[in-house]
Amino acid sequence: MFKRLIIPLDGSRLSEAVLPTAVYLAQKLQAAITLVHVIERNAPKQVHGEPHLSKPDEAELYIAGVRQRLIPSGIPVEMHVHTVAIADVAQSIVDHAREFESDLVMMCTHGQSGLRKLFFGSIAQQVVALKVPVLLVRPGESGRAPIPTGKPFLVPLDGTELREAALPIAAALAKACGAHLKLLMVVPTYQTLSGVETTSRILLPATTQEMLALAYEDAGKYATAWISRLGAEGIEVSAELRRGDATEIIAKEAQHLDVDLIVMGTAARAGMDAFWSGSVAPKVSDRTHLPLLLIPAQE
Repeated sequence: MFKRLIIPLDGSRLSEAVLPTAVYLAQKLQAAITLVHVIERNAPKQVHGEPHLSKPDEAELYIAGVRQRLIPSGIPVEMHVHTVAIADVAQSIVDHAREFESDLVMMCTHGQSGLRKLFFGSIAQQVVALKVPVLLVRPGESGRAPIPTGKPFLVPLDGTELREAALPIAAALAKACGAHLKLLMVVPTYQTLSGVETTSRILLPATTQEMLALAYEDAGKYATAWISRLGAEGIEVSAELRRGDATEIIAKEAQHLDVDLIVMGTAARAGMDAFWSGSVAPKVSDRTHLPLLLIPAQE
């Protein structure tokens, strides 16, 4: 389970939105927190409407202030400022995660579409490619993000080992936090098929309908098997079966079921196309303000 949480901060209040969730997890898991600030080369004067920290002494004072303001005593905290200006901040964060042997990177997506796309295309992609889980927190319009309160954790599954990668960590995390685990299986409908399956729908409509019916039946058996397996390990778990578009269903069910966290398995491959092409994760993040924990699958 997570014992070393690393949190990159850019000096803005928005980047601090991840800290209440980090404190919650650190207390539940008896984990340590590392606060990191990377001096950016040729940095803009402002970041999210606030002065950009470009001097090491300013950054050190800032991180010390964050620790005093937002992290209760009793939680082990390390602070680090990378004083040499770096052009590739994303890679530097990845390097620091490796250096501090962090097993969870926690970051704020800043809640703006363009920045989310930039984030998903750089930092998250590189972190997960190193097989390090990353937890994304997206603040709302107020600048605040939801804080876990013991509500269920949602784990979307599709029957593949890629999504199953999330289950061991999700189960252990739910147990440590005293949370119920909700498994969600989404089977496409005739109308929501995409890619090569669209051709099958057009050329073989009756066969496609039958295949979807069988897929729904198999999904039920698959979910039941996992309920039995996780229940035997003392995990409080249940499952939901739905039909439709995976992204829309995950976002709607997360709201309907009133969950604290969405946990998803994802590919641990380098390269933009290999990692994000067609991925559900960034689409889900666009549709919910809930924290999203990405668990990289082993090759």
